[in-house]
Amino acid sequence: MNQTDIAQLRLQNQQLAATKFTTEKELVSWMGAMQAQDYAMAKWAIGVRLPGSTIDSVERAICSGEIIRTHLLRPTWHWVAADDLRWMLALTAPRILSAMKSRHRELELSPPVVAKSIGVIEKALAGGRHLTREVLIDELEKSGIATGGNRASHLFLLAELEGIICSGASEANNYTFALLSERVPESEKIPRDEAVARITRKYFTSHGPATTEDFAWWSGLAATDVRKGVEMIRPALISETINGKTYWMTGHPDFSLLPNNRVYLLPAFDEFIISYKDRSSALDHHTHVKAVSSNGIFRPVILLNGQVAGRWKRTLKRETLIIEPDFFENFPSSALEALNTAILKTGHFWKKKTEIVLPDR
Repeated sequence: MNQTDIAQLRLQNQQLAATKFTTEKELVSWMGAMQAQDYAMAKWAIGVRLPGSTIDSVERAICSGEIIRTHLLRPTWHWVAADDLRWMLALTAPRILSAMKSRHRELELSPPVVAKSIGVIEKALAGGRHLTREVLIDELEKSGIATGGNRASHLFLLAELEGIICSGASEANNYTFALLSERVPESEKIPRDEAVARITRKYFTSHGPATTEDFAWWSGLAATDVRKGVEMIRPALISETINGKTYWMTGHPDFSLLPNNRVYLLPAFDEFIISYKDRSSALDHHTHVKAVSSNGIFRPVILLNGQVAGRWKRTLKRETLIIEPDFFENFPSSALEALNTAILKTGHFWKKKTEIVLPDR
């Protein structure tokens, strides 16, 4: 195996090249967790992996609570299947809460302030209400709780990590919060070691080939847990060493499933790019600085056979989706048909006609 092989196999395991799944919940559960920082683009992260899906089918999965958007792992926003949320939160939240204590002291979020804030949020959401961030901030302010200076974001984050709130149904394309207890039924608690093994298996199955450093970055787990997780599932893993690095995956690679000239329009912060500490299999130095900003913004990219070949921008109008590709190099003419297919798939997802605006070169 070489770096190109790694990217090709990730296309397969991340369900981009092909998928056996038919529902959003199945797909998200397979992936373990999917970064969902950009709310609109995060829906496309599911759609690009699920043929035939549309913005409506993803919205239904969100509204029904089959998939949940919340903070866990590193932490940042992630999609997670409802069935996986509670054990994954129990595993990753304590480490996040511990790491954020000093920041909360800086923000003067003392235990009494946090407790009062969570009480206000719980009362506002009780009875199945789904409220936007802005409405909840207004409730907090009316109760005498200051929300400026990033305090509101951290109060919502704390409420998520404590298992009080999670995402609710979309409202006019905006996300809402709801009570976790009303969205996701209680489930049997699993031992911590089992949770470590489970998340390790999910990652290397859906994201492999990957290194333990990649897994540590993605999961936010301590090095001891990473090593323990690999040891617990080692019988299910195979490994390859490339340039002194050991890459792990489950199952044996099948390159016959990867046709040539496959093009994908990946959303901002997509798992194919962001879920690895080392992204060199898809990005060289030249393309990395164009695809990822100096302050860590992961832009929407055009992927050609597992390699980042450019960026793209979308503009949604009433009946039209305008796609503006920006190629880093001369895009091969042999892949233009695949590019057009990818653009049409994007338009199908958003249920709009597509219009392509090529760059002036």
